Amino acid sequence: MFIEFAIEDLSPAATMAGRLVVAASVLLGILIARRGFRQAIRCVRMFGRAGLILGVMTTALPFWLIAWGQTHIDSGIAAIANASMPIFVALLAIRFAPGERVSGLRAVGIGLGILGVGVLVGVGPQGGLWGAIGTLAVVLAAVSYAAGSLYVQRKLDDSSGLLVMTSSTIWGAIVILPLGIAQAPSELPGWKAIMAILVMGVVATALGLLLYVHLVESYGSSRASLVVYLLPVIALVYGAVFLDEPLRATAVVGLALILGGVALGSGLVRPLRRQEPIPAPTP
Repeated sequence: MFIEFAIEDLSPAATMAGRLVVAASVLLGILIARRGFRQAIRCVRMFGRAGLILGVMTTALPFWLIAWGQTHIDSGIAAIANASMPIFVALLAIRFAPGERVSGLRAVGIGLGILGVGVLVGVGPQGGLWGAIGTLAVVLAAVSYAAGSLYVQRKLDDSSGLLVMTSSTIWGAIVILPLGIAQAPSELPGWKAIMAILVMGVVATALGLLLYVHLVESYGSSRASLVVYLLPVIALVYGAVFLDEPLRATAVVGLALILGGVALGSGLVRPLRRQEPIPAPTP
């Protein structure tokens, strides 16, 4: 919803550059408060290569793709497409995490999720061809998030979550800032766009990343991924109430298929194991 507010006055690149600069400032401030200025800067520099990779995969690229996609589709459709991320985590894990075995209900779930994306993109897409392209841009952002989540799990074993998120956000801001400056408006944007960037930077990015890392570290990635269920439902409600976005039947069907596929494909829903009968005690 706040992306919709911002892109009324700003380009997608300028919107996300502002969001990441605000978020990076907040996270770096917290890291400095915890470790001291010199130690914080040294840690960020040492995490440079991994931070750059994560900055591109988890912030700069997907943020821009989502914002650009929303210039052609509603915020609710974008949130549903973005909710397909765990499906792509399961698909990429087949290649990059050989220990992840995908069969049975998990394979069915991946198929359901892909079918849901197909319904969202191809069955009478909102906005015609450009609407389909905009939806695919958000799906590509979900793929980027998925690749980043597999990479960040490895890095969380070696570094603190705060350092990982601070470094990736700083590098994401550095990567997208030149494009954001090039596409900046010639005059100051309205208060609604400025407030939207501040809310996205402080709450949706800085605070959101800290909460998510806490969930991953405390409860594991499977439970943390349950937040995916909240995103599209809340976005659909916000879009309908505050932005007068229509609720289309294809959106509801796509939402049901994608979330059902996420539940099965990520392994969050498992079949009940048949319990073996307990033998009677010997008299």
